[in-house]
Amino acid sequence: MAIAAQEQPTRFDMPTWLRSALVFGLIYTFLVGVSALEKGIKIMGEDTQEKLFSSVDNPIAGLCVGILGTVLVQSSSASTSIIVGLVATGGISVEAAIPMIMGANIGTTVTNTLVSLGHVRQSSEFKRAFAAATVHDFFNVMAVALLLPLELLTGVVSKTATWMSDRLVGTAGSEWKSPVKTWVKKPVEWIVDIWEAVGLNGNVLGTTVVLTGLVIVLLSLTFITKNMRELVADRVERSVNNVLGKGSGSIAMLLGLAITVAVQSSSITTSILIPLAAAGVLSLRNAYPVTLGANVGTTITALLAALAASVPEALTVGLAHTTFNVMGIALLYVPRFIRYVPVQLAEGLAEVAFRRPAWAVVYVMTAFIVLPLIGVGIFG
Repeated sequence: MAIAAQEQPTRFDMPTWLRSALVFGLIYTFLVGVSALEKGIKIMGEDTQEKLFSSVDNPIAGLCVGILGTVLVQSSSASTSIIVGLVATGGISVEAAIPMIMGANIGTTVTNTLVSLGHVRQSSEFKRAFAAATVHDFFNVMAVALLLPLELLTGVVSKTATWMSDRLVGTAGSEWKSPVKTWVKKPVEWIVDIWEAVGLNGNVLGTTVVLTGLVIVLLSLTFITKNMRELVADRVERSVNNVLGKGSGSIAMLLGLAITVAVQSSSITTSILIPLAAAGVLSLRNAYPVTLGANVGTTITALLAALAASVPEALTVGLAHTTFNVMGIALLYVPRFIRYVPVQLAEGLAEVAFRRPAWAVVYVMTAFIVLPLIGVGIFG
C-alpha cells in the first residue's frame, strides 16, 4: 500500500508569480481575440454585416439574443466582449447592443441557479440554495423590466454612457488611438496571413477569422477564470465569511465587485455563495448585495474588450454595461421600500421548488431557454 501511495502522481502547484504572469498573458490573448473578431467582420464587408445583424434591430429580440448567447457560452463576460467587437465594426449600433447587454445580465444568472440544483436531494439545503441563486435572477429581471422601457423612451443608459465616452476618448464617428489596438495589431495580422496562406479569401476568410477570434476569446476567458480562481480562491472564501457576517450591504457589494474583478467571472462569485447559503452559514439578505456588486464587477471585461477597439462606440457599450448595473442598484436597492422585493420573490419560488423540485427544472428551462426562443421567434 505504501509503495502504491508513493507511485501516485503529485498535483503540480504553479508558483504564484508564474500563474500571475500567465494571467497577464491570457488577458493579452483575449484582447487579440476581440481584435481578430473585429477584423474578420470588416473583411466580410458591410453587406454581410447588415444581413447578419438586421434581425436584432428589435430591442426584445436583442434582449432574448443576449440571454440565449450568454446561456450558451455560460459567461456574460464572453458574450458582452463579442457584442463590443460587433459594435466596433459597425455591425450593430450602440442602441441595438444595449438590450443585448441587458439580456447577457439575465443569462449569466443561469450558472448559479444550476449550481443550486446540486443540493436538490437535501430538501432544507436546497430551499436555501435555490433562494440564494434566484435572488440574482429576480433582481436582474426587475432591472431590465424597469430600465429597458426607460432606455427606449429616453435613452438614459446610452446617453449617460455616450457622455462619459465622449469625455474619455472623443465623439462618436471618430477614431481614438488605443494603445491596446497597437499592441495586438501584429498577432491579428498573423492570423489573417495564416488563413490567406491556405488559400482563403473574401467572406470565407472573414468568417474564419471571426471564428478564430471567438475561439481565442472563449478559451482565454476560460483559462483566465480558472487561474484567477486558483490565485484567490482561499482568500475569497475567507473574505466572504469575515465580511458578510457583519451584515453591511455596502461593504458586501464592494466585496462582490472586488472578487468579480479579480476572478473575471460573476458566476464564480455568486456560485461561492450557494453552498454557504445552503449550509445556513450565510443569510439570503447578506448574500443578496454581493450579487449586485458582482453585476458591476463583471462589466470590467467589456471595458477591457473596448480597449482593443479604436472607435468610441465600443467604449460606449462597455460603459453602458456598467451604467445599467449601477442604475439598477440605485433604483432597486437604494430605496428601502423596494430593496428586498427580489429576496421575497426568490423565497416564494424556493418554497414552490422545495415542495415540488421538478418545478425548479421547469423554471430554469422556461426562463433561460423557452421564453428567449419565443421572443426571438416573435420579434426577430
